Parts: sequence; structure tokens; C-alpha cells
Amino acid sequence: MKFLPISDYALLSNCHTSALVSRSGSVDWLPFPRFDSPSIFAGILDEKGGHYSIAALHAKEITRKYIDNTLCLQTTFQGDQGEVILEDLLAVGPNDTGHELGQDAPRALIRRVRCTRGSADVHIEYAPWPEYGLILPILKQTGEGILAVGGSSVVLLSSPVRFNLFRSIGWADIPMSQGDEYYFVLEHSSTDEAPPSHWTREKAVRYFQGTIAAWESWSSIHQNYQGPWKEMVWLSGRILQALTYYPTGAFVAAPTTSLPEAVGGMRNWDYRYSWIRDASFTLNALWVAACPDEAYKFFNFIAGATFTNIEQNQDIQIVFGIGGEHDLNEHELSYLSGWNDSSPVRVGNEAWKQRQIDVYGELLDAVYRLKDYLQGIDDITREVLRDIVDIAAARWKDKDHGIWEMRAPEQDFLYSKLMCWVALDRAIAIADLIKAEDRVSSWEAGRELIREAILTHAWNEKVGAFTQYFGSDNLDASALMMPIVGFIEADDPRMLSTISAIERNLTDSRGLVYRYKSPDGLEGEEGPFLLCTFWLSHALALAGRTEHARSVFERALAFANDLGLFSEGVDPHSNELIGNYPQAFTHIGLINAAWEISLAEGSQHRA
Repeated sequence: MKFLPISDYALLSNCHTSALVSRSGSVDWLPFPRFDSPSIFAGILDEKGGHYSIAALHAKEITRKYIDNTLCLQTTFQGDQGEVILEDLLAVGPNDTGHELGQDAPRALIRRVRCTRGSADVHIEYAPWPEYGLILPILKQTGEGILAVGGSSVVLLSSPVRFNLFRSIGWADIPMSQGDEYYFVLEHSSTDEAPPSHWTREKAVRYFQGTIAAWESWSSIHQNYQGPWKEMVWLSGRILQALTYYPTGAFVAAPTTSLPEAVGGMRNWDYRYSWIRDASFTLNALWVAACPDEAYKFFNFIAGATFTNIEQNQDIQIVFGIGGEHDLNEHELSYLSGWNDSSPVRVGNEAWKQRQIDVYGELLDAVYRLKDYLQGIDDITREVLRDIVDIAAARWKDKDHGIWEMRAPEQDFLYSKLMCWVALDRAIAIADLIKAEDRVSSWEAGRELIREAILTHAWNEKVGAFTQYFGSDNLDASALMMPIVGFIEADDPRMLSTISAIERNLTDSRGLVYRYKSPDGLEGEEGPFLLCTFWLSHALALAGRTEHARSVFERALAFANDLGLFSEGVDPHSNELIGNYPQAFTHIGLINAAWEISLAEGSQHRA
């Protein structure tokens, strides 16, 4: 099987689930009804996963874009005889507005195909294979479309044209002339629910136009950043919003599973869950790229998800299902080959069992940043936040697995200690919001202890840098966060030396930054991380080296695909995007670095 590059795909979202659509019009990834549900199409991982393609035959040029300020995709097929435009979206409610994007979203993918010049033949292939392709459903032609029943899924494709059916595959060839226009609507339900009903053309038009209007409304209400790279910052804000699960306010780290960190390697993880760290970073970035008015939903979600841990005096779990689920046990889908034959394909994530004490700091940092938006948090959430700070104060000396979730022995990671310091520092600043004025003096004492420990044990004179963990000689890009969170000035000689050491020793020939190069308990290699490259740009801007910061920023920016989407990293051999996609972390790094450069250049005023 020939696999498409990861960058070939576009993202669709209705703030419940997501789809990936290839440049040639094939939906090769779509879980229903949630981001973390089993897929209906998983062709990105193996042709046995199913797909749903609409494409004009004999096209000589294919271009695509998002319709202005939306995540509604428009793909144009140009041929000698004519032009066909395919438009794809995951529907939200026809009356959803900016603050309620996804509130009334149906489980529906709408595809509109129209001929705008001359004539063209359009070919459609339809293979809805549920449970990551494990189920081959029975396809039945109805008078109004195609019904697919298999396993626990029921899928109805409302279609104005008749399909040919053979077992679990359907196809149709449509001759189109200028002015012809067709709507195809795929709707999902489960066998224990009412079956989906036929979509009329009028209903399809109403939801299609309503979805475009809803995204435009969200963008107009939320997005006002006016600094450099404005369009990329705005797009990144829409991507982060697209990775929000509306019912709970949770964020997924990425909408995919098992797109590998290295081709042919085993570093293939399921990112369709809500990490406290990633979600907190997302909220911080949305403060720049979009007005995060719904932030209180996430903190209430976290309070409910972590309450059991706190009541039982446990470390808080670092990652949850987007509905608040705790058990994310990992298993492999051995019947799928994986993207570019990179197996295993995993569902679930064993990181839920790891100790990572940095999450306390990221969470409190987001509360601090968004304090003006959090009047809606309740007393239980305030109590949970106070308890989380106390946990950070009590357990900052503990070893853990660190931000990179190493499957190796626990260490005294610098980044983890740093974020415990952040937890106390931010809690002191918002003591009135979380009603903790009586705890400030003890938190101040704890903050100073952590600061002394980091400056004493994380600085390595021989290396000339703050290193990965206490007593280590290894560099780690997460040390770049020290000035970003305000622990140390970026122009402090020790920090400048750390920045220089990372740039010398953790970058590749393209100037992209690796997370680290030390052993991590896993086989194989990985490419550089785009997030870390944006961190370098951010730190340089804080140090006043604005021109250099811009140069590093542009290096990373160059690896966006034609729509502006990023994955986790870049393959060191092919220059292709690699890893789960699109990756929230990368878009977060872009937003924050752009903001800091804009401040350094005086083109933005700090809010």
C-alpha cells in the first residue's frame, strides 16, 4: 500500500470529533461519535481501515483552502474540460454561535460537490468499515441512500445519486456539467439508538451554511491578535478550538492515534485524550489567539476528574478521557499495518499510570493567565485547586517520569521541579480567586525552597547549562521554559549559556530542536520537535535577540503544510511532517512565540 504524506491531510471538526481529508478528497480518518471513539474510516493507518473519497477524474491541478475563518475545507479540481469544487465539513448546529460552537452538533459529515466550469466526471468510493476496519458492514441501498450496519455502528449516507454496491464497498460515477451541485450527508448512530434518518437537500443546505456561519461567528467574537504572522496565529487558534470536546471543555492533544514519531519505529501513541499539561498550555495559548470565554468548563472538568485522586491522597492523574474517564488501558490493533508500515497501532495510553508532577504547575499557570474569565468556577473547583497547590508543595522533591513521559526510571527532572515552583508562584498571585489567603505564607516558603534546589542542583558548570535532571550532564529542550514561565530572566548569563548549549547540541542541520538525545527506555530514534523549536524562538525573544528569534521561528514555520497545519515533528531524512496530527503542542508553541516576538518588537501591547 502506498501511504500519503501526513501533510497531505486537512482537519475537520465539530468540537465532538474530527476527520482527516486528503488532498485528493478522501476521508481517511473519522471516529464517531467522539474524538476517542473507534473509527468509521481509518485508511490513514491501513487500507483495511476504510475510506470515503470524492474526486474529479483527470484533474491536472488540485488546490485547497479553508473557507475564510472556518474549518470548512474547499478543494478545487482543475482539468482541461472543467472545474469541480468539493467542500467538506463536520456539521455543527444550524443556530450555534461563537460561544456555543458544537452545542447542537449532529453526528454528520456533509460533502458538497459542484461543477463551476465546463464538465467533468466525478468518482466516489465509499467503504465505511467500523471499529478501525475490524468490521465489514452490510451495505443496503435504500431509496434515499446507503445504510451500513456493522458491529455497534449504524451509518446512513444520504445521497442524491445511486451507488453500485459489492459487499462492503460502494461506488458511483457522476458526469457533471456547469451548474450541477450535489450534497452527500453521512450520519452516524449506534445500534442502541434511534437510526439516522434521511437528510433532505434543504436540511443539508441549512446545516452546511449554518456550520460556516458558526465558525465565522466564533472567529469574529474570539480572535483579535494583530501582531506578526496574524493569519497563522488565528489559524492555530481555530485548530486549538477544533480540538475541544464541547460537552466537557476537555482538549485532545491531537485527534489521531499511532501516527509515528519515526517511520518504522515503535513510538506510536494514541493522543486522543486530555492531558492536563497539554490542555493547560492550550488555554494559555488561546488567551493570545482567541478569547477563552469557556475556560471555566475545563477547570470544572478537571476538578471532577481529579477529585477522587485528591480525596484518596494520590498524585493526580495526568491524562483523562475527554468525558473524564480514568482507565485508558492501552492495547494494540495487530491487524493494521500502521501509517507507512509503522506498527504497532495503539488504542489507549499507558501514560495514565505515570507520575508527572509538572502538571500542577501547568494547571495553575493557566488559572493565573485566565483569572479574568473564571468567575464561573464553583467552590468545589476552588477547593480542588487549593489542594493541588498543596500537593505540589508537598511532593516537589519526588522523582517522576517528566514532561516527555519517558518509559525509563524516574528522575529529579528539572522541568518537573520548575513547574511545581510555578504552581506555588501562580497560586500566591491568585490566592483571592481560589480563597486561599491563609495559605500564602507557607506557599511562599515552599516556592523559595524549590528555587534554591533548582539553582543549586540543576545547573551544571561543566556543561554550562541547566540540565535535564538534578546531577545530569544531559541537555533537554524543556529547560527553555525557565525564562518563559518567569523563573529566571532570559538574559541571565546562566540562561544565555543554556540557550547557546541547546542550540549547539540539540539542533539538527536545519536548525530544528530535539527534545533531548539521552536514553529514554524506548528503541529507535525520533526527529526534532517543532514545539521545542518554537520554545527556542520564544526564549530568544525574551532575551532581546529578536532578529535571531524571528529566524528560528521562520525555520519552524516553513514546515507547515499548505493549509498551515503542523504535526509533532519533522522526519530527519525526508523533511516530511511526522507524528500525530495536527498537534496541539506545536500550534501552542507557534502562538506563544509569535506573541513574545510581537512584544519584543513593540507591535503588540501586553494585555
